[in-house]
Formats: sequence, C-alpha cells, structure tokens
Amino acid sequence: MGQTQNTDEQTTIGLVGFGGFGRLIAQELWAGCPIRICDPAYTRAHLPDGRKVTMEGLAEVAQCDIVILAVPVARMAHVCRVLAPHLRPGTLVLDVGSVKVAPMRDMRELLPPHVEILGTHPLFGPQSAKNGVVGRKIALCPERGARWRKVAAFLKARGLEVIVTTAEEHDRELAMVQGLTHLIGKVLTDLGPLPERMTTASFDLLREAIEMVQDDPPTVLHAIEVSNPYATEVRDAFFEKAEVLRDQFERSSLIVQGQSVLPAA
Repeated sequence: MGQTQNTDEQTTIGLVGFGGFGRLIAQELWAGCPIRICDPAYTRAHLPDGRKVTMEGLAEVAQCDIVILAVPVARMAHVCRVLAPHLRPGTLVLDVGSVKVAPMRDMRELLPPHVEILGTHPLFGPQSAKNGVVGRKIALCPERGARWRKVAAFLKARGLEVIVTTAEEHDRELAMVQGLTHLIGKVLTDLGPLPERMTTASFDLLREAIEMVQDDPPTVLHAIEVSNPYATEVRDAFFEKAEVLRDQFERSSLIVQGQSVLPAA
C-alpha cells in the first residue's frame, strides 16, 4: 500500500465484519483496493455504490496483505484466536474499535509474532461520514511493526487527519469525548421525542449530535461505557457534578417557596 495508484492495486485488503462500519470501510477508506470480506451473517451483499461483494471464508481473508477487524470489541479475542493460524508472516492486522486498551491487548497476546499490529479508531461513523470522510479524524496506535507509517500516509492521502497516540491516551480522552456524548444521547433519547418547533441554535446542535449516535448498535455503547477502563471514572464524576447541581436547585426552590412574594405592609 502507498500513495500511488499502482501500489494500492497491488495491496489486498481483508475485512472481517460487514456491519455498518465494515461497509463504510469498504466504501470510503479502501475504495479501489482489492478487498475480500468475511461475515457469517451474509452470503452476498452490496456496497452503497452498487458494487456486489461475495463473502469468503476466514482463511481466505487472512491471506490478504492487510486484515481489518471490524467486529465488536467483545468479540475481538475470539476472532483473534480463530484468525491467528491462517495469517501469513508480515501481514498487517488492524482493528477499528471504539476503545483501544483491551482490543490491542487481545491482538498482542493472541496473534502470532510474525504479523504486524496497528490499533485504529476512525473518529466518525456511518452517520457523521454520510457525506464523505475528507477532513475527518482517525487515531492510530502503533503496536508492532513499521508498516503503520504507510497506512498513515495512505489515510492522509484520502483526506483524513491522522492522530498518532497510545492506547492508554486514546481511551483516557475518549472516555469523556465518546462516553459523555453517548451517555447524554441515550438519556435524552429515552426521555421521548425532542422538541422541533421552538428550539435554540444550541439545542439544534445538541439534537444533531444525538442523531449521530442514537442508531449505533448496543455493542458500541457497551464498548464505550464498559470496555473503556477510564469510562467509570468520568461517568461517576459527571453524575456527581449533576447531583451537586440538583441539590443547589432544590435548596433554592425551597428558599423561594418559603419567602413571601407580596411586598411588606
């Protein structure tokens, strides 16, 4: 893989998982590259641009130069175990999970030492990238090998902003960035239909943010809130601050109720 068209054509991409994000990967990030897809839930499928894709076995997909694991974080260990015996020396394996510490530990411990490993997290999804990925951010967490630099150059050529970080730094920041976004979105969605008529600009932005995450599968919310080792700390701090505000408002309400609203005689 590289920045020239010829190199892209020579690099084969194996994709394990063809859910919403798997389709986005095939359609946007690796468009034009020879791609093999494995997902037991499908026999044949179509990309948004109309291209037909035929599902293949895990052993065939594992023979590609780059293998992308687009599976739920909870399934990462299992997928790594069944994939490991089929991987060729020098293959680059990367994931696209919303958290990095746990998936990268699974890849490091369960994949053979002769493959390279890169943790990635595209900081967008099918909803936020429906008009394309140019200008969107993607985090890269190099783990083993040097080919990640070519991946970074390839993604930059696709118009993405590449952020190189560690798994720990990623999860610590995303515990707030994603954890609070999805938490607030889930709570407001469960409250019922949001107002649409008399709204402010700030509320419209909030509703837009909620719409980007409300259709994410439950596995995404679980990964963000449970699999991220720093999520509990952030969530607890958020609820603690909310409780402080509620106590302040309730005390103020009692004071107001105890005061006379009539002027003194």
